[in-house]
Amino acid sequence: MMLDGAEGVRVVGEVDDGDGVPRAVDDLRPDVVLMDIRMPRVDGLTATERLRSRPAPGGDPPQVVVLTTLNADDQVLRALRAGAAGFLLKDTPPADIARAVRLVATGEAMLSPAVTRRLIDHVADPARDDRRGRAEERLTELTDREREVAVALGRGGSNAEIGAELHMSVATVKAHVSSVLQKLDLNNRVQIALLAHDAGLV
Repeated sequence: MMLDGAEGVRVVGEVDDGDGVPRAVDDLRPDVVLMDIRMPRVDGLTATERLRSRPAPGGDPPQVVVLTTLNADDQVLRALRAGAAGFLLKDTPPADIARAVRLVATGEAMLSPAVTRRLIDHVADPARDDRRGRAEERLTELTDREREVAVALGRGGSNAEIGAELHMSVATVKAHVSSVLQKLDLNNRVQIALLAHDAGLV
């Protein structure tokens, strides 16, 4: 109901549990999936992991935005690592939900730097040191310029903001982001940002 009347957004389908997500995505081909974390049989985390790891008919899997009642939840971090493009709290105003859907559909992330920092800082993770070493090693595959773009993404910058900061065009920023995604075999900008955080660069 909130999204149906939003400009530039068309709701193509709805399912009541995570087990119905794959078939609905195959049949309806949405650009974005708004995924509730808490569902009765297959939860939204499992559904997100399955969706982002499987090939989609006719192209890439849709972007996923997860909905949660918590804003510093280890489940949210798991969803982001699985390839979700971001998350929203369930009490987010309808206009902001629609804006996030439109933003994610264009390939942008919709996590603010403050939200990203809170997620990273508040989630207890005994494997952080191991992750840091792995992240640093993966980032050695990037050129110096690509690494600068990855760090700027880790701070939550948009393409325009990164372009202004690094003195390059938006088109060049997009090209670098695409190259980083391909080299590191990542799904989206949020995963680049998390990798930069893991490596201690942000």
